[in-house]
Amino acid sequence: MDVQILGISANDSFSQKTFADSLKLPYPLLSDHPDLKIIRNYGVLSPDGSKARRSFFLIDKQGIIRARWLVDNKEVFPSETILKAVREIRDKP
Repeated sequence: MDVQILGISANDSFSQKTFADSLKLPYPLLSDHPDLKIIRNYGVLSPDGSKARRSFFLIDKQGIIRARWLVDNKEVFPSETILKAVREIRDKP
């Protein structure tokens, strides 16, 4: 579907690699530690300021945010929701 998935976290690079390796994730996990610049700019910093709220963004090739979902950290987010949004954007003329 011509989509790139990236994960970004407030954790340091070592923690990210360990986590990604343990789950055998098929996409890169990036660290926003220690400055949290990306997390702040996307407006998903937790109320206590120490981590990111779990969120998903759909950004098109021009860098425009087309959709945003914020979820409870314990909630399993259905990938079908994101796939549906990707299909809708892809299929627009």
